[in-house]
Amino acid sequence: MTSVFPLPTQPALTPNAPSRPAMVKSTRLHRGRCLAGLSLALSLTTIAPAALAWQPTAPVELVVPAGTGGGADQMARFIQKLVTDKGLMPQPLNVVNRSGNSGIEGLLHTKAAAGNPHVLLISLSNLFTTPLATGTAFSWRDITPVQMLALDQFALWVNATSPYKSAAELVEELRKRPPGSMKLGGTGSRQEDQIISVLLETAAATRISYVALKGGGDVARALAAGEVDMTVNNPIEGEKLWREGALRPLCVFDGRQLEYPAKITAQQAWSDLPTCMSFGVPVQYLMMRGIFTTPGATAEQVAYYNQLLEKVMATPEWQAFMARGAFKPSNLKGPAFVSWLDKADSFHRVLMREAKFRAPPPGAPAAAPATKP
Repeated sequence: MTSVFPLPTQPALTPNAPSRPAMVKSTRLHRGRCLAGLSLALSLTTIAPAALAWQPTAPVELVVPAGTGGGADQMARFIQKLVTDKGLMPQPLNVVNRSGNSGIEGLLHTKAAAGNPHVLLISLSNLFTTPLATGTAFSWRDITPVQMLALDQFALWVNATSPYKSAAELVEELRKRPPGSMKLGGTGSRQEDQIISVLLETAAATRISYVALKGGGDVARALAAGEVDMTVNNPIEGEKLWREGALRPLCVFDGRQLEYPAKITAQQAWSDLPTCMSFGVPVQYLMMRGIFTTPGATAEQVAYYNQLLEKVMATPEWQAFMARGAFKPSNLKGPAFVSWLDKADSFHRVLMREAKFRAPPPGAPAAAPATKP
């Protein structure tokens, strides 16, 4: 908006002009009025876009396509708490778990809410794996990317009473035991956890019995109860039980060690964990934590949620949450986020094909169930 109140120019002094004091007084009055008008115009210029910008007019649903207690659920509820406690949004933010069929229920629910900007999705890599595993007609391109918040690590966990103190010892035990005699608990079927279990099988040249559970919280509890021998949970999913002395992480599935030196237990921090690769387990995998909204969302609606998330991530509470869960901050939006999603989609198509987890095409014989009892 261009101001319609141009600043006055200084009048020339002529013989017929008023005396200087009167002229100065008149000019000052005129300038004062004009400056007041300019100030009002600039104020309107500043306020108008904010007043006209989109913001939620109804409660916002934050969909978690996984069970309670897992990494996505914990992050969603942490965002909800920050938004609520700090009054960052004029409407409530409600977390809803839609974990059916390995999370496809949540993905399809978001897709079906086309044109409704009051639905958000916090996604993990099941955004790519679940449609391939179930043969469901869904792609990340069917919904609207908003922002990537972080990349999440995976760690190899055992019960704290387990005799295995390193990944090398556990892999050696896998090689000694009869194939399929050791159990690995994971979230869902034919998703990230099971992909990593297949890579572990390859490294150990054996077979692992995969036990599919509803979410990362259930997985951690099953390991603490001795119902499975190992897990590949995200750090945030095992942190509390590690701190309490129930679980022990052996290594992290990344190319380098984690960067958080604060002690979780009296002896260890996340930064003390070696990489699994350093023990001859050639597995490196990180998972997206990102926010999406429904198909057809406008640029103004996406911009609103972007600025909301930036306020969340600017808080010291968020930084502490990142450290507690050993996340790798990776903030992407716009074309950079879309480019990352496109590459990740291609990468997971290869992984799912190599693991033989892709659903057969229509009319082809069904594959044997991927989930082992």
